[in-house]
Amino acid sequence: MKLFSSLYDKVLDWSRHRLAERYLALISFAESSFFPIPVVLMMAPMMVAKPERRWYLASLTTVTSVLGGIAGYLIGAFLFDSVGQSIVDFYSAGDKLIQLKNWFDQYGVWLVLLAGVSPIPYKLVTISAGALGLAFIPFVIASLLGRSVQFFFVALIVHFGGPNLEANIRRWSEYLGWGTLVLAAVAYFYLRH
Repeated sequence: MKLFSSLYDKVLDWSRHRLAERYLALISFAESSFFPIPVVLMMAPMMVAKPERRWYLASLTTVTSVLGGIAGYLIGAFLFDSVGQSIVDFYSAGDKLIQLKNWFDQYGVWLVLLAGVSPIPYKLVTISAGALGLAFIPFVIASLLGRSVQFFFVALIVHFGGPNLEANIRRWSEYLGWGTLVLAAVAYFYLRH
């Protein structure tokens, strides 16, 4: 059964939709503050479908992601009890919040930078940064650097992958899809326990 290759084809079709860039901006914003699905899953196929727009899409995603991160920061700073705690509970990450506090005490703004480029859930870091009172301007700078590294790295892959990239992704889509699913399950169980 070719589950992920047909899904990949569908995502490529969606990425060519006339409003796809607006949806990308919206999802990028939401993913940084509360939405569970990584924005790269939408951005990468859009870059493959429209390689001439890759740098613009990386810029758009970076800016809207940082704006979403600021929203997460504000949720943490001013609405943690009413909204932030619900988001943390949704991800079953209450005990991780204590660990994040310890990491913030030890690494400060470097944790925001790391979360911007790594599988650490960025939304939990943005909310925690606000709740713990991390300085706002360094938070924004670290977010901008971390998120731009992640999104422009994808644009570089598309750039150097060239025209053969789409065919190679389609050929490997089943392995990539199942591998991503396994990593997501591992991350879920790690966050739960």
